[in-house]
Amino acid sequence: MDIRDIEASVKHCYSTWSKSYYADYYDSDAAYPPVHRDLLKRILLEANVGNLLDAGCGPVSFLRDMTDTDIELFGFDLTPEMVQEGKRIFESLGLSAERIWEGSVLDSSAFHAPADHPVGGFDAAIATGVLPHVPEDADFTVIENLRDSVKPNGLVVAEARNELFSLFTLNRYSYSFMCDQLIKVDEIQAEFAQSQEVAEVLDALKERFRMDMPPIRRGKEDEPGYDEILSRTHNPFILKQQFVAAGLSDVDVLFYHFHCLPPMFEAMLPEMFRQRSLAMEDPYDWRGYFMASAFVVTGRR
Repeated sequence: MDIRDIEASVKHCYSTWSKSYYADYYDSDAAYPPVHRDLLKRILLEANVGNLLDAGCGPVSFLRDMTDTDIELFGFDLTPEMVQEGKRIFESLGLSAERIWEGSVLDSSAFHAPADHPVGGFDAAIATGVLPHVPEDADFTVIENLRDSVKPNGLVVAEARNELFSLFTLNRYSYSFMCDQLIKVDEIQAEFAQSQEVAEVLDALKERFRMDMPPIRRGKEDEPGYDEILSRTHNPFILKQQFVAAGLSDVDVLFYHFHCLPPMFEAMLPEMFRQRSLAMEDPYDWRGYFMASAFVVTGRR
């Protein structure tokens, strides 16, 4: 798909989500506590930043939870409805609505605030929930834009869905990762196209996974759902390498949203699953490479 088509589908997907997105992912009543918010907040406070740019801020979901700090807050988003809601929230909190604007993470000019832009760049720039909707060949552009938006020694933080988590889920994600990234099934099929035995083995492999899990996330109205638009996962090893290639230093990977068992078993033991999973939340636990569904990469310009 052309990038314009991709961004149009992303806008359409999120167009009806602006009012409920915060409740879905940040509220205390959400399906899983907002451990990502707490992790990001801790990272920024420990870095002692004075101002922050949230690239892809949605309806200022994270920024509204940073208003109890002394950090000056800025943000932009691709979806007009998200921006409109973000402006409304900022105004209700007594903050300038001009510090929220519309823009794409692939456009370097979007990283410059239309009002009160910090001299020399921001102290920190973050992008959460953004990279899944960016084509693979554009990941580095986003990282460069984040890097260029901060001042020297400024902090860059990017969040992503963990591709390696697929090795733990035993579902259609596992099957796709194993076939596409590890086994290279398309190459085997091309080389042994006439082999009935190979075809039977590949069919047997597929039978080992719950291909009906997780359910496809569809839209609420006439818009495409999250799983019906570009919504990629990322390999933490590769994203870390890209941070280093962009010239960022002190690059680190931190994991969150741990799962004590493959997620298909949550419904069988909901209380135990939630309690045990929350007890595992340690961003530096090596098991996060496989048992955490998301991660952040941090680095300094």
